[in-house]
Amino acid sequence: MTTPILAADDAGFAYRGAAPVLHGVSLDITAGRSVGLVGESGAGKTTVLRLLLGLTRPTSGRILFDGDELGLRDREQMRRFRRGVQSVFQDPYSSLDPRQRVSGIVSEPLRSLGLVPSSRRSREEDPRVATTLEAVGLPADAAGRYPHEFSGGQRQRIAIARATVCDPRVLLADEPVSALDVTTRVRIVDLLLELKETRGLTIAMVSHDLSVVAALCERTAVLEHGRVVEQGDTASVLGSPAHPYSRRLIASVPRLPARREP
Repeated sequence: MTTPILAADDAGFAYRGAAPVLHGVSLDITAGRSVGLVGESGAGKTTVLRLLLGLTRPTSGRILFDGDELGLRDREQMRRFRRGVQSVFQDPYSSLDPRQRVSGIVSEPLRSLGLVPSSRRSREEDPRVATTLEAVGLPADAAGRYPHEFSGGQRQRIAIARATVCDPRVLLADEPVSALDVTTRVRIVDLLLELKETRGLTIAMVSHDLSVVAALCERTAVLEHGRVVEQGDTASVLGSPAHPYSRRLIASVPRLPARREP
């Protein structure tokens, strides 16, 4: 059996003095099998993503990286983790530093991971920045410009470029298209599909939009009140849901487009 790149193993979480937010969540992210996390607001989806990102420590259970428990104080493991797991967030307007040029934003993971040679005096010189900007469909002059000069969809492309410049294995995305208009959403979904194919990227994504999950994810997990009530192949979960909550969730969507086959 293939070892998942990233996994939640019976993970629970509670804020101090408060009722638990997550209860025994188990979830595998395996290479080439992107996962969608769906559920109503307050179901715990973003908290699961924070645990998987190492931003929050579970109060019970474990988060595993390549089969080993993620130790936030293990500097060598965390360096490998940050190289292999990157993130994109919902709002492209607030997730980019307005004071930095795009070249500096995109190259930040290279610098923080020590992947830029010390002899290279200018971050713009790193060919990976230009290559990645081209891969996400941004113009050649984008590197020297500032975030406010771009549209919302272009800013999300900058955020995706920043997340993929170090060739991560997994992209954790929290509602990556919900702040965008419908036409732009389609373009960003197409970009993520292309990156999955060309870069071998595996995506774990929180989304309220089941059509986006259907397009991007081979597997889907349904959360209700902090518990995974159903998970499996996306076609089965969205097409023939077994749990009553999953059926109610999917029934609230007027229509789902046909899922693309890989």
